Amino acid sequence: MKKLIMLLSLFAVNAFAAPVNVNTADAKTISDALSGIGQKKAEAIVKYREEKGAFKTAEDLVNVAGIGEKTVEKNKNDILLSDAAAAVEPKKEGKAK
Repeated sequence: MKKLIMLLSLFAVNAFAAPVNVNTADAKTISDALSGIGQKKAEAIVKYREEKGAFKTAEDLVNVAGIGEKTVEKNKNDILLSDAAAAVEPKKEGKAK
């Protein structure tokens, strides 16, 4: 039973990861947010974008050594290319009429 609980807790951590902007985030943030991307691959993402420029599509990540189509596909919903996609319009505070 303890093994099952530990296994489920591992999945729960990844299920609640927030989307990450691969064009601005540091390697630690990228590795924490994306499944199958450890610190070394995340560092490769940062190095690639510093040398080649911003990623235009999520699929561009396959150009980074060690990252394949399956990894991109499994993380597609958590890969952001700009912060505008993550921005939430603030609610205006005011009195109801």
